[in-house]
Amino acid sequence: MVNVFGNKATRFGFGEGLVELGRKNDKIFVLGADTVSSVAINGFQKEFPERFANVGIAETNLLGMAAGLAVAGFVPFVSTYGVFASGRPWEQIRTTICYSNLNVKIGGSHSGLMVGPDGATHQALEEISIMRCLPHMTVLVPCDLVETKKATIAAADYNGPVYIRYGRENVPIITEDKTPFEIGKAIKMKEGSDVCIMACGSMVYESLMAAEILEKEGIKARVLNIHTIKPIDKQAIIDAAKECGAIVTAEEHQIFGGFGSAVAEVVVANSPVPMEFVGVNDTFGESGKPADLIVKYGLKDINIVEAVKKVLKRKK
Repeated sequence: MVNVFGNKATRFGFGEGLVELGRKNDKIFVLGADTVSSVAINGFQKEFPERFANVGIAETNLLGMAAGLAVAGFVPFVSTYGVFASGRPWEQIRTTICYSNLNVKIGGSHSGLMVGPDGATHQALEEISIMRCLPHMTVLVPCDLVETKKATIAAADYNGPVYIRYGRENVPIITEDKTPFEIGKAIKMKEGSDVCIMACGSMVYESLMAAEILEKEGIKARVLNIHTIKPIDKQAIIDAAKECGAIVTAEEHQIFGGFGSAVAEVVVANSPVPMEFVGVNDTFGESGKPADLIVKYGLKDINIVEAVKKVLKRKK
């Protein structure tokens, strides 16, 4: 059985991490873009008002100010909805922050389809691809609240720009404080040798559930939580390809250019094996209940099971 230790939105892990950082390091500075309580940075604002700024709905200014703070020696964290944190100020992120390798940390909240009723305009499904293509950018996609807090704290000590992707809706907590977390190192959540399911974010839980279904059918699936999309854990991917002979990736993101593409780049260059991709397939989302959208767009455990059975038919 999958161990679940609660159910809470990953955005609160980001907020908790910031408060902990603020108490330890007086160089931590947080900026918001009007959406303060909804992205869970209000706790930092309350405790450290002198190190907090709300720039309003002005995302290009948000990133420009963060760049200036980094030049001045601060460790700035910004947070707003992922679609606005990554899309609107992309030029500032590229040219002002990444080109100069500035120490700016970007929190992309409300990622994926589970923004729900807010609809396609607010459902960030492309940020993994547009962030990981930038030189110097590190991309983290933690799977639950506990891991998001760890990722936030780790980002502060990691030199250079970092993008952290997390969500609004409650998701199962499947890691513990004692679960190891290191930027660039995948976590093996389940052993298996017939196929490897590699996932990030909310899809780690669905992958574990899929592995349980498959086990009842005699299929032993390895599950990897690849929380760092860049720099990705190449060795864990290569080992899985050689030892399992087939791979399925799962992400709450567009298939093209995202997490699955990052895995495929490693596989094709080192140990080519059959692959299948579970994710949003070249379409925008829509307004609806988060649970219904996840089903409609094929991001459930049963979809991963189907992909595994499909890839196993191609396995040599």
